[in-house]
Amino acid sequence: MIKSSKTPGPFLTSRNYTVFEILQFIVLASLVLYFGKTLFIPLSFSLLMSFILYPICKWMQGKGLGKGIAIFISILVVTLLAGAVLYLLFAQFTEFLKEWQSLRVKLAETIKELSLLLSERFNISLEKQSDFIGNMLSNSGSQVFSILRSTAYSVSESVFFLLMIPIFSALLLYHRQLLSNALYQLFPAEQKNTIHEILIETIHEYYNFIKGMLLVYLIVGLLNSIGLWIIGVPNPFLFGFIASILTFIPYVGIMISALLPIAVSWITYNSVWYPLAVIVVFSIVQLLEAYIIFPFAVGSRLKINTLVIIIVVIVGGILWGAAGMILFIPFTSIIKLIADRTPSLKTLSVLLGDGQLGKLSEQPISKD
Repeated sequence: MIKSSKTPGPFLTSRNYTVFEILQFIVLASLVLYFGKTLFIPLSFSLLMSFILYPICKWMQGKGLGKGIAIFISILVVTLLAGAVLYLLFAQFTEFLKEWQSLRVKLAETIKELSLLLSERFNISLEKQSDFIGNMLSNSGSQVFSILRSTAYSVSESVFFLLMIPIFSALLLYHRQLLSNALYQLFPAEQKNTIHEILIETIHEYYNFIKGMLLVYLIVGLLNSIGLWIIGVPNPFLFGFIASILTFIPYVGIMISALLPIAVSWITYNSVWYPLAVIVVFSIVQLLEAYIIFPFAVGSRLKINTLVIIIVVIVGGILWGAAGMILFIPFTSIIKLIADRTPSLKTLSVLLGDGQLGKLSEQPISKD
């Protein structure tokens, strides 16, 4: 009897990889991801969006709409939602500018009081303070060009991402069958069902990821609101949930959303301690969101343990910045799906999992 010459595919192989081979793969993948982030970041967001919109497009096609029209409507709805968030951000900034005149007067008064305090309590003369401020401004002036250049690069990169993400998403949705067939061709025919299962479960994992993110925004909004209410800031739930929604825009969103409650608290109470309290509240909630709420809410839905989620968030931030902190979580869930079906990666599957090993967990390791 002649044995088949086909080699087992990657999901059936029992080959064990050495530590050196795993380290080589990690280093190579990290270099590719870091230097190719200009392409991979918008493509990854587009893949995420296409997975989310796929069920909607399929439902609309089932109702008789053409593929192109269904994709256009789906992308349009997401674009309008994104535009609403940007409008909310712009409205926050506009409201802050309206209060700028009052804030400038109060800021000048605060600086004057601080200067007198330093002069009386610490014997720092006004001349020394003026010299110190002048030297600081002259030193920072030499860095203005580099700051402006980095800012311009960040803005242009963000605009590029905003333009390319809907285009990539539409193309991925339109050519989804072609891409699926090409993926099937990379593996033996007997593994087609396995690949199909992974694709379906990947879409399901992304759906769970979005549900987890919505839960994160709800919890963060409540914590922000409660903190502002304790301080005594007017309209705490409005400011708290606006800040929660705008945290979708990493770093910039939370800073812009904090400007208005800071301004309102300063004008209302005529004290610098209330704006500082607002900053403390938002900072504490952001730390809780990054290292406790987000890993717990998202990781539990993706069935990935919290330790791995925190490590992945940090690694994603190192490689891709704020975008990596968001995207690397669902990427890890896909790796876990593959590891669950690969005998040689069972250790990785256990390491990434949340401890729910099904039948394996029911079997005692030892009699002790």
